[in-house]
Amino acid sequence: MAFLHGLESLRTPALSAFFSAVTLAGDETAFMLIAIVTFWCVSKRQGYYIFAVGLGGTVANQWLKLACRVPRPWVLDPTLTIVESARAGASGYSFPSGHTQNVVATLGCLFVSNRQRRLRAACAALIVLTPLSRMYLGVHTPMDVGCAFAMAAAGVALLRSAFRDDASCRRAAKTLFGALAALALAYALWASLSAFPAGVDAENLAFGVKNGWSLFGCALGLPVIYWYDKTKLRFDVAAPLLGQACKVALGLALLLGVRAGLKLALNAVAPGALWTNAVRYFFVVVFAGCVWPRSFSFFSHLGE
Repeated sequence: MAFLHGLESLRTPALSAFFSAVTLAGDETAFMLIAIVTFWCVSKRQGYYIFAVGLGGTVANQWLKLACRVPRPWVLDPTLTIVESARAGASGYSFPSGHTQNVVATLGCLFVSNRQRRLRAACAALIVLTPLSRMYLGVHTPMDVGCAFAMAAAGVALLRSAFRDDASCRRAAKTLFGALAALALAYALWASLSAFPAGVDAENLAFGVKNGWSLFGCALGLPVIYWYDKTKLRFDVAAPLLGQACKVALGLALLLGVRAGLKLALNAVAPGALWTNAVRYFFVVVFAGCVWPRSFSFFSHLGE
């Protein structure tokens, strides 16, 4: 906590605004945007790599959060103040840091998969600055970010060989995606059925359980889109710049619409049911990987 108090003493309005912006690189939205744009526009294999590392790491991260149930720093030490703009994004338990997990996994995959110096420099800078931002803002301790950093870096390194080339991806994908779905299901069941102590924070527990079923839906969708891509569709990511921009803008708008529409529909059918989160995110992933790519032949010539 002494380190966090030291960072607290260095706060200025300009630094707080800077780190509040930097920390957004670790949001779930940033992970989804980078993974989807890579999958749609750059390389399907790199997209699968980001999804696999990010998904597996997030399941492990959420499991540790509920298993350890470490309160946020300002709860552990009421004398510590946080930058208030960061409070809304600090949901769930503190250990390990989800933002650190996301940014190191996502940008770590991009760093090792590409050779462009500017891209690698930007990835490296955010990989360092985002964990620091979580501590500067007062929402995580050094142990929180250190553990998440190590977990994500290990995932990037361990799965690198599985996505090094197309042949490696074909050999590993089915087994790996199946294992990720099983891991996500195991976490969802554990979070839903375990007898947690009576004093457990109900809001944080509910957040962890909901995330478990959402992650299972995502994990279940990955092998489906891989099978569909290899046997039915075989879409190409290449397109002129205008085609890529329209592909991403329209695709993301539709994807968000599907996610919101499914939430309303499933809540109307089964209000509060946990399985609706799995169904919702399964179809979101299937839309992103199977439905929307069927339009890519149109975008491949747009702007020539």
